[in-house]
Amino acid sequence: MRVRPFHQFVVKVHSRCNLACDYCYVYEMADQRWRGRPRVMSPEDVEHTAERIAEHARAHGLADVEVVLHGGEPLLAGPAVVEHVVTAVRSRVPARFSVQTNGTLLDRRFLEVLLALDVRVGVSLDGDAAATARHRGDSHAAVLAGLAELGSPEFRPLFAGLLCVVDLRNDPVRTYESLLAFEPPAVDFLLPHGNWSAPPPGFGYADWLVAVFDRWYGAPVRETGVRLFEEVVHVLLGGRSRVEGIGLSPALQVVVETDGMIEQSDILASAFEGAAATGLHVARDSFDAALRLPEVRARQAGLAGLSAVCRACDLHAVCGGGLRAHRYREGAGFDRPSVYCADLYRLIRHVRGRLARDLERVS
Repeated sequence: MRVRPFHQFVVKVHSRCNLACDYCYVYEMADQRWRGRPRVMSPEDVEHTAERIAEHARAHGLADVEVVLHGGEPLLAGPAVVEHVVTAVRSRVPARFSVQTNGTLLDRRFLEVLLALDVRVGVSLDGDAAATARHRGDSHAAVLAGLAELGSPEFRPLFAGLLCVVDLRNDPVRTYESLLAFEPPAVDFLLPHGNWSAPPPGFGYADWLVAVFDRWYGAPVRETGVRLFEEVVHVLLGGRSRVEGIGLSPALQVVVETDGMIEQSDILASAFEGAAATGLHVARDSFDAALRLPEVRARQAGLAGLSAVCRACDLHAVCGGGLRAHRYREGAGFDRPSVYCADLYRLIRHVRGRLARDLERVS
C-alpha cells in the first residue's frame, strides 16, 4: 500500500478552553490526557514542530502545507505564541495558516495580528442564542461581537467559515439561516461525536441534514458552501474526497499536542484514552515515523480499511465508512460501520436522487 505524506498539520497551541461545551470530545469524552499536558506549547516545541513540518515537506516535495492552529481555545495562547508558530514554520517552508476558535476572544487587537500574519479564521457557532446556550453557556453575545469584527471589510478576507455541531432539538432550517446571517464563505455541519459504546444523543440526523441540504441546494443563488454536502456531491459526480469521513481518499492530517507529542486525529479522543497516541515526539521523531505506524496506515487504506459490511454497501465509495472514531466499539475496535451508518446512507441517497433528477432535466 502506498502511503501518502501528511498535508495538514493541526498544532495545539493551547490545551485549555474558556468555554465548557458539554459535547466537547477533548474534555468531555473518553480521553482525559489533556489534564497532564502543558497549557501552552513551549517555544522549544514550536521550533521542533516547525522543523519537522519543513523536513516532511522537503522529503515529499510538497510545494506548501496547511497548518491549523487549534486547542482547546488557541487564542488563549496569545498573539505572541501565534506569531511565533506562524513565523517559525514560514521561515522554513511555505504554509497556509488558519485558526479554529470559539470566537469569544476575537477582537480588533487579535484580528490585526492575524491579518498581518495572513491567518484565516474559522469560528465555531451552533446557531442562534437558544441553540448556542444548549451546550456553550452564555457565549453567544461574545461570539457575535467577534464575528462583527471579523465580518468588517478590513478583516473579512480572513473569514474562513463557521463550524456548527448538529443538535436535533434545534430547527435545521432556522439554524442554517441563523448562520447565513453572517455571510460565511463556508459552513461545516458536524455530527456530535459518538460510537457504538458511547452512542450520540438521539436519532434522526439524516432528517435534520436533508432539511438543510434541500434549503441549501434549492436556493436560487449560491449563498454559501456547505462542506459536507459539497464533498458528497463531488464524490457522487466522480471526484475524490478532500476531507476525512467522506469518500475513500487517504487521511492526510496529523496532530501535534502542546507537549510536542505527535498524534493521529484528535477526534479519536472520543473513542478511548490513548486512541490517538503514537508515542512519537517532535523533538526526536519525524512525521515519516508516524506514517509507518499501522494505525496511521489504516486511516489511509481506502476500501481495504473498511469493514466487510461497508465493502458490501452500494454507497461505500461515497460514505467511506464515515469517520473512523465513529466506528469504534469497546473490545472490538474499529472494524465496523459508523454509528451514523443509517443516517449517512439516507443522506447520500437523498443527495444522489436530487442530482439525478436535475441531470435528467438538463440532458
